[in-house]
Amino acid sequence: MMQHRIVQLLALCVLFCGVSVRAGTITGSVTDERGNPVVESLIYVDAIPDSRFDPPEEHVIVDQRNLMFYPHVLPVLVGTVVDFHNGDMLLHNVFSPDGCGDGFQLGTWPRGESRSYTFNDPCTAVILCNVHPEMEAYVVVVETPYFAFTDDEGHYKIEGVPAGDYTLKIWHERFRSETQSAIVAETTSVRRDFRFAR
Repeated sequence: MMQHRIVQLLALCVLFCGVSVRAGTITGSVTDERGNPVVESLIYVDAIPDSRFDPPEEHVIVDQRNLMFYPHVLPVLVGTVVDFHNGDMLLHNVFSPDGCGDGFQLGTWPRGESRSYTFNDPCTAVILCNVHPEMEAYVVVVETPYFAFTDDEGHYKIEGVPAGDYTLKIWHERFRSETQSAIVAETTSVRRDFRFAR
């Protein structure tokens, strides 16, 4: 879990390079229908009209270890190259059945090697392995670098958001996606809470 969080934080650091320090913050919490915190929900600012954000030059890595994908959920900017690394002694065959990733199939490769795929469209792609059907992960392709995961108490914070009127979206693999509007002013904080319903 700690290594998963480190990977996420490193990705955030790469994506936020160059963001203005005179910006606002969006905070909030995410709960289920019973009021329990929902951890590792992804909250992000949707596309901003007339704004385009360049993907990081450095590739983002999804590792395969102990028959699992790490991280399990990976948010990336449109145009990001993701390297799928095989850290197991076994062969893996990574593919996505979703139209989101054009139904890509990367073939089979041994330990220590990687295969790459560029995610060019905003969408959510489920990532599977043809050899090991129990393996599953998600790549959530977004159009802005303003996103965050909820922590163990269901709280989140998106920093560095320029002043503006935005649509805020939330994604979690077990719940239906939701949206809210959020007006952000420079150097101030706005709170938006989400409550999932089955």
